[in-house]
Amino acid sequence: MDLYFRRIQLSLLKTLLSLSLVCAFFLIIYELNVLEKKYLKKTTWCGSECFLSKKEVVRVISESPRAKKAVDDFPQISNGSWDVQVLNCSEDASVRTKDWFHRLDSRFHQFILRRHCRYYPMLINHPEKCTDGEVHLLMVVKSLIEQHDRRKAVRKTWGQERTVDGRKITTLFLLGTPSTGKDSKNLQKLIQSEDLIYKDILQWDFMDTFYNLTLKEVNFLKWFNIYCPNVQFIFKGDDDVFLNTHNLLELISLKKKHHKDATLFVGNAMFKVVPIRKPQNKYYIPKDMYDKPYPPFIAGGGFVMSSQLARRLFVASEDLELFPLDDVFLGMCLQKLHLAPEMHPAFRAVGERLSPCLCRKKILVHKFIGQQLLNIWRLVHNEELVCA
Repeated sequence: MDLYFRRIQLSLLKTLLSLSLVCAFFLIIYELNVLEKKYLKKTTWCGSECFLSKKEVVRVISESPRAKKAVDDFPQISNGSWDVQVLNCSEDASVRTKDWFHRLDSRFHQFILRRHCRYYPMLINHPEKCTDGEVHLLMVVKSLIEQHDRRKAVRKTWGQERTVDGRKITTLFLLGTPSTGKDSKNLQKLIQSEDLIYKDILQWDFMDTFYNLTLKEVNFLKWFNIYCPNVQFIFKGDDDVFLNTHNLLELISLKKKHHKDATLFVGNAMFKVVPIRKPQNKYYIPKDMYDKPYPPFIAGGGFVMSSQLARRLFVASEDLELFPLDDVFLGMCLQKLHLAPEMHPAFRAVGERLSPCLCRKKILVHKFIGQQLLNIWRLVHNEELVCA
């Protein structure tokens, strides 16, 4: 009898859970529709056909003779437009004949078969984000289509576009397409409606999966090199972090003051890390894919870099084979440039049990999701908060 009632309870629980998900889905649709009606006359959606209407002046920002010397070999900024219009990437069938391929865990097969596919068509593009005056700091946030609540929280907190003491801050979210098993058609309509309102989304036509995060890196670097001649610095991070914008701007100002901004790449740096060989781990990499220690890289939710270095990373990335861990791949690009990331204690990897006073002293804390981010932001910026 107890078993019977337990089965009934389990069935009811599953039904309630499904209903909750459906209600949440329609709530998002309702919220976007309300906002769309309110702001429709003020916004326009820019699809893949939207490109720069005029050529941009090629410019490399240099703060001192020492910085100028360090960036003499920087690549020129492209003055074209996104040139990938058709998705034409088939599997590399020759890989299937390799013995090492058959020894790989099946989760890596699709990555290996299409590793040569590097750049993809854009579904949503906003080239104007970098051309409306000089941008001091470009906030670039990795997100998934269904994580609307996270983007909403970021926009209300550290991702709010504004000008601070004459320094313009602009925000962009990087997206792919829904992964297998999700309601692709409706999710795409949702993201188009969201972008119609906020105009802050870049979307490429590749599936948004963990191993495709590296595609976001290389496609963004290419996009940045095309459209952003007037950006000075980039913060690149996840949509589940707390970022203290004031402290980040202070760090950038300090680096500029001491002429250490040309190759700026700062965050929670990792050194002498070896690949994880446990298959059940999210970051598992088999020996057949990589059989040596990783180069120094930045992990933990986000980092800040100079625009000059971003352009050099773009050139370096084109000569490297893609790697399934995006942060390690950027470390490989840095290594190719004979550079290393800088460790900074204010970039904290884990935020659990961290008080508002400690967050006030940090630059980045991982992780805070949605309402958690809104709560900690409100507490940190409470003028009545007294910290020792």
